[in-house]
Amino acid sequence: MSHITYLEASVVGLIQGVTELFPVSSLGHNVLIPALIGGSWATDLNVAASESPYLAFIVGLHVATAIALLVYFWRDWVRIIGGFFSSIRDRRLETVDQKLAWMIILATIPVGLVGLRFEHEFRVLFGKPVRAAIFLVINGLILFAGEKFRTRKSLEADAELAAEAEVPEQHAAPRSRTSSATVPGATVADAAVAGAAAGGGTVAGAAAPGATAHPVAMHASGQRAARQMEAARAVQADTRLTKMGYVQALVIGSAQILALLAGISRDGVVMVGGMFRGLSRQDAARFSFLLSTPVILAAGVLKIPDLTGHLGSGIRGQVIVGSILSGVAAYLSVRFLMKYFQTRTLTPFAIYCVVAGLGSIIYLTLK
Repeated sequence: MSHITYLEASVVGLIQGVTELFPVSSLGHNVLIPALIGGSWATDLNVAASESPYLAFIVGLHVATAIALLVYFWRDWVRIIGGFFSSIRDRRLETVDQKLAWMIILATIPVGLVGLRFEHEFRVLFGKPVRAAIFLVINGLILFAGEKFRTRKSLEADAELAAEAEVPEQHAAPRSRTSSATVPGATVADAAVAGAAAGGGTVAGAAAPGATAHPVAMHASGQRAARQMEAARAVQADTRLTKMGYVQALVIGSAQILALLAGISRDGVVMVGGMFRGLSRQDAARFSFLLSTPVILAAGVLKIPDLTGHLGSGIRGQVIVGSILSGVAAYLSVRFLMKYFQTRTLTPFAIYCVVAGLGSIIYLTLK
């Protein structure tokens, strides 16, 4: 039986955490990188090999990736899970949280059924380095097409979000200059007004006018206002998502089936599918990450018995190391991407996939 070293576990853990959320295919990279390095890496880290612990290892890392997503979106998942249970209790779907909960469930069913039935066939047939490289190129073309042929509705949704984002910034700018110029003697009321201008509401816990603000208190109030604004924006985003309906969510979620092919990114194809259905790029990214969480978590949990059984013998320390690195990388990645997709496109990832895929094909063919 092949073995996994701590160095291999560390590298794979970092790659898993980053590429699972970046639209560049984690499975494609986990197939290609060992083949490109060669030697013991190609032997130890082969997803298509019989009785290899590698597949169980990388899918087990999904648990850490899913936990990172849950940590980042924990407020949203509290709302969504609460909406699910309240919909069962009340036997109706009225609130945004109730609707979104069932949209996620419906969108997850297709990939869950296909994955359970055909995961082995997909892995054996397509888990080969050259084929993974080919699908990585295809993934790049999908991302490029998603940006090149965006619908008018999706572009208008982007423009609306950009216009909404400019309004609080314009109101907050003058107040920010006044606040920064009078920090030592600024009042809590001033901080509250600045926070309200930035967040569209009042800052909880503001003192009466004339009270001197302590720097720590001002900092805490600013953080509280930022959290309130972020929570409000999340609810607004979910409201927009629920407007697309259950059928649309099912269609977009079905795109995740393509990610069973090594080289095709789950988040990438879901984002493209969402934009084709009229979502803004930012909302498409959010829906993609929300959809990914239960799928990634379920895939990891299903492989835990393999890791606790004979396939995990001798590599459990490596699993822990890889999981920690994967979780940290995933959390940092989702934080970066949620801000990135507010203003930027999928095109750089498309270029990367095409270049990396073609380079891998040439190298592996001539090797």
